[in-house]
Order: sequence, then C-alpha cells, then structure tokens
Amino acid sequence: MTNEAQAAADVFTLRPIGFVRGGRAEPIDDGWDAVTATIALTPEFGPEALAGLDGFSHVEVVFLFHRVAERAVVTDARRPRGRADWPKVGIFAQRGKDRPNRLGVTVCKLLGINGTTLNVAGLDAIDGTPILDIKPCMRGFLPRGDIREPDWARELMAGYWA
Repeated sequence: MTNEAQAAADVFTLRPIGFVRGGRAEPIDDGWDAVTATIALTPEFGPEALAGLDGFSHVEVVFLFHRVAERAVVTDARRPRGRADWPKVGIFAQRGKDRPNRLGVTVCKLLGINGTTLNVAGLDAIDGTPILDIKPCMRGFLPRGDIREPDWARELMAGYWA
C-alpha cells in the first residue's frame, strides 16, 4: 500500500481545544460581522496558551460544523445556497457547511482576552461549536497578489458580514 493510500484509509481524531459561547444560536447566513461571541478554552489549557495573542488584531479560527449530519455532507457539486441563478460548483469551490470533514475556517476580530477566554467579533460559528484550533492572523500568511473570484461569490458574500 502506498503512503497516500494508507493515509486515505486512516481515520484522524481531533479533539476540541475550546467551545463557542454566546453569539448566535442558529446558523443564519448573513450579518456575521455584528455578532460577538467568546471562545472558552478547555480546562487542559491555561492562560499561558494565549500569551502574546493579544498583540494581534485578528485570529483564524478552525471549527467543526457540529450540527451537520454525516449523511448531509456533499461530495460533488451543488448550487450555493440552492440558488438556481448561481452556477452548480463543486464542494471545494465553495465554503458551505455541508462539506467533507465539516470543517469551517474564519478570520475574526480579536476584541480581548480574559484568562482562557477570547472575545471575538465576526466568528461565523454558533453557540456550542467545537473549536479545533486558533492561530494569529499574520500579513505574511494572507494572499499575495490579487484575488480572483467569480461574480456569484461576490454576490453571495455581499451581505455575509454586513
């Protein structure tokens, strides 16, 4: 068996490093920038795990779409938000929640840190969402050069944050 075949057969276990508290209770598509929430780290982490993070304005948060059932996962193409006027695109050409591995990634504003709790704005995850990782947002990791995206994607995102 090749290394790739072995890796494809493996099951990886991730455990939450924290949970979203507050914010929205339901996953509504738009207006996320006004939503504030906290991320409470699990007890295995002390305040030292967040040391220096307060020097950053934004954090990248990796989370699990925990309310998406395995049977709801899409592995082929669909129309974003079910809109007939938008093209059918593959699951990897969109950011919908019904995706393989059910992972979400968002850059959100870091409002403050209190012990092992982060206060954030613009985290598009709901109350109770398991957090898998938190990283500081650094310019050096942002896209280099111009970003290209189709018209439907710009239209989809027009109200997502506002």
